Amino acid sequence: MKAVIRRDKRLVCDEIADLTPGAGQVLVKTLACGICGSDLHALHHMEHMIDLSRRAGAPDNGFDPAADTVFGHEFCAEILDHGPGSPKTLKAGTRVVSVPVTLHGAGMEALGFSNRLPGGFAEQMLLTEAMVLEVPNGLPTDKAALTEPFAVGAHAVAKAKLEPKSVSLVVGCGPVGLAVIAGLKAKGHGPIIAADFSPRRRAAAEKLGADIVVDPAVENPHERWETLGVPRSRAAQSMMRMMGNTIAQPVVFECVGSPGVLQSLIEAAPAGAQIVVAGVCMETDKIEPSIAITKEIELTFVFGYTPDEFALTLRQLAEGIIDVDGLVTGSVGLGGVAGAFKALGDPEAHVKILVKPNG
Repeated sequence: MKAVIRRDKRLVCDEIADLTPGAGQVLVKTLACGICGSDLHALHHMEHMIDLSRRAGAPDNGFDPAADTVFGHEFCAEILDHGPGSPKTLKAGTRVVSVPVTLHGAGMEALGFSNRLPGGFAEQMLLTEAMVLEVPNGLPTDKAALTEPFAVGAHAVAKAKLEPKSVSLVVGCGPVGLAVIAGLKAKGHGPIIAADFSPRRRAAAEKLGADIVVDPAVENPHERWETLGVPRSRAAQSMMRMMGNTIAQPVVFECVGSPGVLQSLIEAAPAGAQIVVAGVCMETDKIEPSIAITKEIELTFVFGYTPDEFALTLRQLAEGIIDVDGLVTGSVGLGGVAGAFKALGDPEAHVKILVKPNG
């Protein structure tokens, strides 16, 4: 079968071995698979990514970052066949999504970051039958494929110490920031300030429910805290409380992942704010802990999602609680993947591109 392979830090469309489902597995046809920011980074920096992951104590399945890898972990697929002894709870032809992990006798494979099993940039995949979820309510395939990235936002919101009147600032409105905005609105939180230099991304943030959208080149988004009832200084907050007023927990979501952003937020955020770091900075960064200590800033680093958050996100997409109309701005076949990676380097060109291996 055909797949797009990362080989020698290039994307090559080539033939790979056909797949046979083992016990507890299903063979699926990939219908659509999103290109993630981590895919863009991994193309040229996979070795560094894996080194950092191992230093963090992540499970090591013997993955060789220099060997052939088929990316793709944001997918919707169709069941083709079942492994031996399968209960066949979901029949062939059923559209499904799954947390991108496949279990086997020797352990597990993180799809998209595996030498043994292909991810969604291949015509077919092997998934763990017990982990697949049927796409409900006739949810279109393109929207179902957004379950995984939007689950990332749901997890970031779940880790935030939000109160009923909390003000949230989302810095960076790429796919992660947009998922955070959707997660906040799905839980009824607001007001939400969204900040991004890109007009296209600001428009997407507004469509997903951001209450205030700011171009940082024109306006400092932190100037909005005071107008929304959140004094930035400790002294002003104390005075407000002495007057009998309360201040709900301010929360900043860092969704950029570039060096220097975290320090700028520590300096600019209101005293006592929680900064939820969802942007993945792959470079060494520097912060001034004394400033964070003096302001009693709380840093919370988040990664991934739980299976329950993944399932909840699928349900919210299917019920229209999260409206992703218009976020898929392009699709390509396997032959167009390399070009799509280049196009996604321009935030004005696309929001999300889907790969359709069989389309």
